[in-house]
Amino acid sequence: MDSDTPDQPANPARSAAAFAVHIFTACGAGCALLALTAAVNGQWAVMFIWLGIALCIDGIDGTFARRLQVAKVLPRWSGDVLDLVVDILNYVFVPAYALAASGILPKPAAIPLSLLIVVTGVLYFADRLMKTSDYYFRGFPALWNIAAFYLFILKPAAWAGATTIIALAALTFVPFHVVHPLRIAHLRGATTVALVGWAALAIVDRRRAIRSGDLFRRDRIFPAPPPMRATAAHGLAPTSRPLMIAPIFKT
Repeated sequence: MDSDTPDQPANPARSAAAFAVHIFTACGAGCALLALTAAVNGQWAVMFIWLGIALCIDGIDGTFARRLQVAKVLPRWSGDVLDLVVDILNYVFVPAYALAASGILPKPAAIPLSLLIVVTGVLYFADRLMKTSDYYFRGFPALWNIAAFYLFILKPAAWAGATTIIALAALTFVPFHVVHPLRIAHLRGATTVALVGWAALAIVDRRRAIRSGDLFRRDRIFPAPPPMRATAAHGLAPTSRPLMIAPIFKT
């Protein structure tokens, strides 16, 4: 038998399973769009729910990919590139928009600081040395979704929020090690327990906030200007009654 015979194509069922993993990862981009839509409508809680779902997807898709040998079965599709694209959307772009639009940051600096987040975050994900050989992150790992979550909960003074963002952006390029929540073998037990505990506390805190009616309310963070109505003399003037706009999502 000729030794140069090309390899047999992968089993269709195996290929379908491998591609399903890519689809699962790509669903993270859908979560980013839903999170952004919620943010545009001031539905901050819904935004963080979608970002949390994306975080869960990102935490387990790699396990599926390694188990099914996706890179070997489907070499045409790069799971690494797909993962980076989705991570940039959920970890960098959507949180940057939320921080710019929420009023948490000083108004004159909100856009520049959000641009700082986007630029440094994208540079971090382009760094081939962003992880060490033993899976530690090198520098602040551009987890702006987590940073934004704490800023929304704690609601620090505007200058303190700005200082935090500048410090984290600078730490992006400082070569200190940050523990990966799942990939460090000898710490996996402790980090998994800590991750589950953090998630549970976040859920309990948000449920309590839902019941109290204070779940990232837009009017407490970024008061909207009065709606406008047309007048014959001046074109636009504030209305006497607030204009109600039905949100796309309900908390």
